[in-house]
Amino acid sequence: MSTTPRERNARCSVARSLEILGEKWTLLVVREAFFGVTRFADFRARLGIAPDVLTARLETLVEGGVLERQPYRDAGQRQRDEYVLTPAGAELKTVMAAFVAWGDVHRPSGFGPSVAYVDRDTEAPVRLSFIAEDGRELAPQEVAVVPGPGALES
Repeated sequence: MSTTPRERNARCSVARSLEILGEKWTLLVVREAFFGVTRFADFRARLGIAPDVLTARLETLVEGGVLERQPYRDAGQRQRDEYVLTPAGAELKTVMAAFVAWGDVHRPSGFGPSVAYVDRDTEAPVRLSFIAEDGRELAPQEVAVVPGPGALES
């Protein structure tokens, strides 16, 4: 029996992740959240994004469990929501670091990296890598991509 792309994508972790994170503005909102931005007006000002697009991206991130709304009220103002990373959102740090590492090498700006990832305690630079079960670091070309237990047969 042949499988459809829809069936294959339903089992694919990448496809399911892209349902939440697959829009350009979405990852840029997440980037800003890592820099501590939480308020609609601040996201809008930092990104230069249209309000309707930002509203849609924030809604997707809330529904996807990446951000959560938290009410706040400035003195003399009405109550509003701010958007804070959830634990699932915080785990996107490795995804964002991978984008940064790839972009710095393959899409350099000429200005140098715009962000660095460092050890919180020592401020020494850190990097992402593949680590084998025995602790060895593997180069990307040493890592194979194989079907997992949830994959459909070809």
